[in-house]
Amino acid sequence: MNTSPLLVALALAQATPALAPQTPRGEHSWPSYHGPHGRGYADGFATPVEWDVEGGENIAWSTPVPGLSHSAPIIWGDRVYLTTAVKDGDAELRVGLYGDIGSVEDDSEHQFRLLCLDRRSGAVLWSRVAWEGVPAVKRHPKGSHAASTPATDGEHVAVFFGSEGLHVFDTDGERLWEKSFGVLDSGFFRMPSAQWGWASSPVIHDGRVYVQADHQGDSFVAAFDVSSGEQVWRTARDEVPTWSTPTVHVSGDRRQLVLNGWKHMGSYDLDSGEPLWWLRGTGDIPVPTPVAAHGLIFLTSAHGGPARILAVNEHAQGELTIEPDGEQLVWANRRFGAYMQTPIVYGDELYICKDNGVLTCWDARSGEQRYRKRLTAGVGYSASGVAADGKLYYPSEEGDIHVVRAGTTYELLAVNALGETCMAPPAVSQGALLFRTRSRLIAVAHKAQ
Repeated sequence: MNTSPLLVALALAQATPALAPQTPRGEHSWPSYHGPHGRGYADGFATPVEWDVEGGENIAWSTPVPGLSHSAPIIWGDRVYLTTAVKDGDAELRVGLYGDIGSVEDDSEHQFRLLCLDRRSGAVLWSRVAWEGVPAVKRHPKGSHAASTPATDGEHVAVFFGSEGLHVFDTDGERLWEKSFGVLDSGFFRMPSAQWGWASSPVIHDGRVYVQADHQGDSFVAAFDVSSGEQVWRTARDEVPTWSTPTVHVSGDRRQLVLNGWKHMGSYDLDSGEPLWWLRGTGDIPVPTPVAAHGLIFLTSAHGGPARILAVNEHAQGELTIEPDGEQLVWANRRFGAYMQTPIVYGDELYICKDNGVLTCWDARSGEQRYRKRLTAGVGYSASGVAADGKLYYPSEEGDIHVVRAGTTYELLAVNALGETCMAPPAVSQGALLFRTRSRLIAVAHKAQ
């Protein structure tokens, strides 16, 4: 197949250092979807309020990326990793606030690629084909065949393409192992012919890579040795398709992997895969990743029922009820949960942005609402926001980044245009924000860096 878009990207990537070097041990890393443990924030460095992509103000670098992908970049040391799905010709993408359960009819061959970039300059260091062929499952018109974000521990890089397998590389791009699970069809369970593509991302922790595989078949959650690919444990789930990424949460002696879900929202023992606590959710198409903070685990969903927010005690045990009891399920709200975006707990506040751009701030411990404000009317929000340096950054699908001051009172600081569709959450490292747009990866940072 014609891979000229990739060759163009390699040729155009600039090699002039723009960001300060980072320690190789992964300090200030952003190793997986939505950052360390899915928390979505990174502090310790000043981040810009305003920037201008066309004029170059506070733009460290901008690198072309071929193909169509909604996966987020990840960062370890001075390396950035991201995936993409490359085909001949343009891939259809339709964003906005609309309801469509259909699939994109496309039998083209694709290359599912893993790219490695230099964090300081944006130069492409290497590119590897993880899989090539016609995807087994169709995607949604708003989706991508490369929607799953990679994960790294500084020695391994894991990518999960659903039906096209789990692939693990070393940091030089050498393939270590791969594993196929057959066809993993994520789609609308009420109409199985509506195929929407894969999105759940892998997570690496303590020498294991964890995957959540909820699909129209025998759903499961599993752990594999990240070096060898040997299965450590696999636990069956009575679950329909979901698009959520699991969260590792370790608190004292309790080590758990927390999963969003509809039939089975809950957690599993990291070492054995045994269920620790569980309950039936309310959103039948759960997407947001669980977030842990202040002794609580926050879960949300908003499709097919009440739009609930649940704050679960991190030491919960057994089957929970959907109504709060103040002990196991500490608090809940049935109206303002999110359909697509992963929440942020930043300081004492919980922030949840819905797909219609309504941002709500809560006291994370009590569930008391602080404010509720619409960022923009009539515009879709699919990518999760992040926090840094006392600010929240929320991307709209049209590529406008709303910068909001963190705190109990709403204050919009700026709106910055990326100039292209943005469907992926940014990565944050050492004062730089990396935004993935329709055709580029853009590093936003103060010029002094």
